[in-house]
Amino acid sequence: MRQTLVAQISKMLISAALIVFGLGFSALSSAADLKAIAVLVPEQGTDYGWNQQGVDAARAVAEKYGLEFMPAEGLGYGDVRPTLRELAEEGASLMICHASGYNTAGPEIAQETGVPVAIVDTPQGLVEGLVTDYTLSGHDGAYLAGVLAAHTTRTGSVGIVVSGEPPSWNSQSAAFAMGVKAASDSTKIIYAVIGPAAYGDAAGGRRVTESVISAGADVIFGQGNGSSFGMIQAVETTKAVDGGKVWFIDVIGDKTEIDKGHLLSSVLWDMVPVYDAMVSDLMDGTFGTRGYQIGLENDSVRLLKSPHIPANIWNELMDLRDKIISGSVSVDNISDAQAVRALMTSVDINEG
Repeated sequence: MRQTLVAQISKMLISAALIVFGLGFSALSSAADLKAIAVLVPEQGTDYGWNQQGVDAARAVAEKYGLEFMPAEGLGYGDVRPTLRELAEEGASLMICHASGYNTAGPEIAQETGVPVAIVDTPQGLVEGLVTDYTLSGHDGAYLAGVLAAHTTRTGSVGIVVSGEPPSWNSQSAAFAMGVKAASDSTKIIYAVIGPAAYGDAAGGRRVTESVISAGADVIFGQGNGSSFGMIQAVETTKAVDGGKVWFIDVIGDKTEIDKGHLLSSVLWDMVPVYDAMVSDLMDGTFGTRGYQIGLENDSVRLLKSPHIPANIWNELMDLRDKIISGSVSVDNISDAQAVRALMTSVDINEG
């Protein structure tokens, strides 16, 4: 009886050891198989914004882990399945689909090829080992930008110009509006959408921004990818209704290098921690079990300090940042387009 019990316990211990060894071996095998990171972006990775941040972050993470870097730039917003298949055939171990328009093709090709993919704006799309999501929001930073805009406006009106209404833009638009209202409840907020997916429409960005300035805004919060260059052109060439300068608050990247004196700030995003976490999860076998975020607490979201921001206002913004991080000030993450529009004084939606 005693010998039988000992034998059973021994078998159980051996089985447990084999399971643990097997899990460890699987994780090590995944790490050993990780050779290359591919990133797919709709525009060129030189836009000082969404596309460049994605490309630069993927490059930095590839270098950190000694992986081959495979950028695919300027793909547009159409069908990227052929590119995904090609990257998979060329040895990509992870394909980062850095556009919301790719969140259908990415999982399909992942299932077809077995190569893991990362998609955006689809938190419900996780597939363990195969598909992960990074629905990023800089809303906390946008709240700070809204407070800055309210302190800066001379006309009492600020504008939000967006190239579409994806969750990431919506959350920032809502938070910006809430920041404006927290600092000055009397400030008007003019909201305009260039089109349903006008991310690269620079001409449309300029036209719509000019109309928002004509309506009274002297601070523009622009979210646009390539269309943001049109917004900047409008800001640089159009006077505010009081005859003074119009200021521009950008998102994601730092356009200081091309600023002609109108860049007030930017809600900067750093995607390196996000892509780093993806690679780490691939290595330990937990890829596809969680989504990824950015935030103020680790500076993956932060406000650009330009020389145009007075020191006293900057100090107030940094105090507010600390309160958001501590939780004493809460900023709602609102991603629904109708809820965003309800926060605005006036709304102009171009159907494209």
